[in-house]
Amino acid sequence: MSLPKIAIGCDHAGFVLKEDLKSKLQDAGYHVKDFGTYTLESVDYPDYVHPLAESVEKKENNFGILICGSANGVAMTANKHQGIRAAIAWNTEVASLARQHNNANVICLPARFIEAPDAEEMVRVFLSTAFEGGRHTRRVEKMKLEA
Repeated sequence: MSLPKIAIGCDHAGFVLKEDLKSKLQDAGYHVKDFGTYTLESVDYPDYVHPLAESVEKKENNFGILICGSANGVAMTANKHQGIRAAIAWNTEVASLARQHNNANVICLPARFIEAPDAEEMVRVFLSTAFEGGRHTRRVEKMKLEA
């Protein structure tokens, strides 16, 4: 079984953590598509979030990882996309539940409030946790807006 394809992106506040996570994922054998930013220079996170979210919606990547200072901006932006379920995680239990109960396909990390080893563990848990389905399927289906 091949490892899932991962899309990763951030703003300037998440750049250092993104680079660490990207390196760790690549070392573990994951194919990682980096959507930027590529420096510490101040940027507008939606410019990086929308292309990443579109790649997950189109199934070009199986999961996304988004990072900004608080994780709120990237999560709000990603969740504008109908096919995205972006969840903010600050510990492994939240990361696990986002997958188990909400079938999240994007994890959003608050770079200013977590340490790199904790982020690495949250991503590992997120990527290795399956959606439970069952009663949660009905709830996830109700998240969609009807056109």
